[in-house]
Amino acid sequence: MPEPVTMHIGELAERTGLSLRTIRHYDEIGLLTPSGRSEGGFRLYTEDDYDRLMLIRRMKPLGYSLEQMGDLLHALHNALPSSTDPEGARRTLADFRQDAQERREKLAQQLGMADEFLALLNTHTT
Repeated sequence: MPEPVTMHIGELAERTGLSLRTIRHYDEIGLLTPSGRSEGGFRLYTEDDYDRLMLIRRMKPLGYSLEQMGDLLHALHNALPSSTDPEGARRTLADFRQDAQERREKLAQQLGMADEFLALLNTHTT
């Protein structure tokens, strides 16, 4: 099997729109561990790492904590049929799905209120 294509942290940061500091922090707390290290000790990331980081990035606007992000990543890993508790992981994922839907609906309501507010301001400035 061929070696996976890897990228350095700078390329990962550019592709995700996240800062180097943020990615390093995620490594320090164990949220996103690089798949490898170069001979010089530089972090190396794969497409799977990129996908994990994009999942984390997409959770941020919904207000998830770093701990919750870790819980979701753990559940995704454990949902594989070869894991020790795939059924429990699938229940956790279903709970996350429901919670994410509720958070999205709340954001949609807030956006609607912001639109109403802007419309009100527009009637007073035109």
